[in-house]
Amino acid sequence: MAKLLIIYHSQTGNTEQLALAAQRGAAKERDCELRVKRAFDAKLEDLLWCDGVLFGSPENFGYMCGAIKDFFDRTFYPAEPYELNLPYGLLVSAGNDGSGAVREMDRILCGYPMKKVLPDLIAKGEIQNAHLQQAEENGEAFASGLCMGIF
Repeated sequence: MAKLLIIYHSQTGNTEQLALAAQRGAAKERDCELRVKRAFDAKLEDLLWCDGVLFGSPENFGYMCGAIKDFFDRTFYPAEPYELNLPYGLLVSAGNDGSGAVREMDRILCGYPMKKVLPDLIAKGEIQNAHLQQAEENGEAFASGLCMGIF
């Protein structure tokens, strides 16, 4: 059984909506076990448990949120000996264009090492039904890809 981890942070609820939509999509894949964690609650053990990760972050000051950065700070060096090489995807809620948050998360995740397997979902402005639909599709596609061994 494949294991998908969704790690996110949300202050306004926008990123949480994206993460929960991705969870709904992933839950359609019966052979995928899901774990959804807020960034401050996620640990290295969660990364060691999973086969792939979706990260959800609001864009703050053109950067990822502090909670996701905190997760990276707490797990980056302890994860080094494991050479995780996990597939990942990004869900970003943005007031601007979201590119700074994506760029910096990608830079850090490259060092774990992890590999991006989904197109970035950047939800600009208020969360719309189209954003939620895309997040759900991303979650389903990611879970299916894990179960089929594509990633």
